[in-house]
Amino acid sequence: MDAPFPEKEKMKFKFLICALTIAVSLGAMPSRADLASTIAQVKPAIALVGTYKATNSPRFSMRGTGFVVAPDQQTQGNLLVTNAHVLPPSAKADPDASLVVQLRLGQGELQMRPVTVLEVDALHDLALLKFDGPAHAAFKVGDSEAVQEGKSVAFMGFPIGGTLGFSPVTHRGTVASIAAIALPTQNARQLSPQAIRSLRGSNSFDIFQLDGTAYPGNSGGPMFDPETGEVLGVVNMVLIKGTRESALTHPSGISYAIPSRFVRELLQRYAGQ
Repeated sequence: MDAPFPEKEKMKFKFLICALTIAVSLGAMPSRADLASTIAQVKPAIALVGTYKATNSPRFSMRGTGFVVAPDQQTQGNLLVTNAHVLPPSAKADPDASLVVQLRLGQGELQMRPVTVLEVDALHDLALLKFDGPAHAAFKVGDSEAVQEGKSVAFMGFPIGGTLGFSPVTHRGTVASIAAIALPTQNARQLSPQAIRSLRGSNSFDIFQLDGTAYPGNSGGPMFDPETGEVLGVVNMVLIKGTRESALTHPSGISYAIPSRFVRELLQRYAGQ
């Protein structure tokens, strides 16, 4: 029969196990401080996307969120990514209204910039815009192919339009599923369970299903890595239960994001022109 450990040795052994457990736990998941630092880093690259008309009140009408990107992963740029459905439908476009973005300069006021539509990828609900004026802080576009189910992510935007004010809001989430889906080209912001089942088909592609609540206004915002700040997807729709109004009153907690590989393809297509 083995001799029992002395009491002092038992205490050392227990302390070692506890220390190892704490170390493994801390190493396995990003801390809140990591996300806080990342938010401060990427926040200047978030933009409001909307239309401006001098005779309207208010003059600016928000349509969604966008984020600044740059060719060759530079830190500043004049290009902006959003959802295709955030753009005004051409059939309903007001000739007297201009498409604009609003960018925040440091900690100061929002600055409005006119934009030009460079590329539209209706299949993946993406649009590439270019804004006038000096270059702005930009997101780096990460590799969405490396994302696995269960990954912790964050997404940033302007939920519920200007109701909560024009300050970007960040939410945490988890990639709950990576599944094939095909998007409707008319309105990709909200989906019912029935619509999701009917959309699986020949034009389907992998999309991220998020365990996190997005709202109207989040469309076009970046889904990013909480530690690196690299964009891994673009938020584009939320699962609704019942009517469209229930997206606010009874959110499902399920949102969707387009993988960033399609953003890279959009940038490559533009660069190749």
